[in-house]
Order: sequence, then C-alpha cells, then structure tokens
Amino acid sequence: MSRLKVEDYLEQGIYGPKEIKPGERREFLGTLRERVVIVLKKSQVFETNVYPEIEQMMKQYPRSNLFLNGQMDYQYLGKYIKLAISHNIPYKIVLNKEHNSDLGMVLAEDNAINKEEIYIEKQNHTIPVIKKKSYKAIIKRWVKKLLKKR
Repeated sequence: MSRLKVEDYLEQGIYGPKEIKPGERREFLGTLRERVVIVLKKSQVFETNVYPEIEQMMKQYPRSNLFLNGQMDYQYLGKYIKLAISHNIPYKIVLNKEHNSDLGMVLAEDNAINKEEIYIEKQNHTIPVIKKKSYKAIIKRWVKKLLKKR
C-alpha cells in the first residue's frame, strides 16, 4: 500500500468519511442546495398553521424526503411529520450540535433539481391546524378542578 493510501485511510478513521460541500449540508439539514424543493425557516415552523405550499410540493414531488431541525421542539415539528406521513414521504429529524441552522424544515429530492425559488415568504394564507382534544386530557383537567376545590 502506498503512503498516500495509508494516510487517507487513517484520516478517514479519525475524522470520518470525506463529504462534498459540508457547509452546505449543515445549512440544509444534511442535503445539498441543488436537491432542495422548498424550505421553511425556524420562525415559520413555529407558527401554528401549516403552509399550503408545503403540502402542494409534497404532492408534486412524491419521492422527496423531509428533513426537520432536531433543535426545535417536537410540538412544532409534529404537524409537518403528520403531513409527511399522510403523503407517504419519509422524514428525518436532523440534530447537529456543532451548527445551528436557521432552517426548520427542508423538503428535498434524492437527485439534483436546481430549483431557483426554494424559500417561502411569510404569508397570512395558511391552513389552520385542528387539534382534537383527547379524553385523557379532558379527564385530567376535570380531576384538577375537583382537587382544587377541596
């Protein structure tokens, strides 16, 4: 084995496999910019409603993957996970402790599509999320009220 191959092998063992465009992958939650269909910033994911453009792109790109920022609370990511499941789109929660991306959600293809406009502007036209109250939550509230009266 040549010296160069041995050094490459040792570096790969120490630092992990070499990546193409690691900064871009950190920013876009593990994927490349050229594969991105649509993204939402964290502040947009924090909103209570789902952007209709996301569902529209999930229908248009049924072979896409959904990447969610793992540094965000699940209560904000849940609505997009449910949407992905309803469209049979695989999702992944990405947690990178060294880099905190401004993006909260990335919908991407496996191959390059080079879409120019990937960012959604904040809009007031959103679909309201209907939350169903579980019987368990109703009973808990009822029990708390009874205990407070005593």
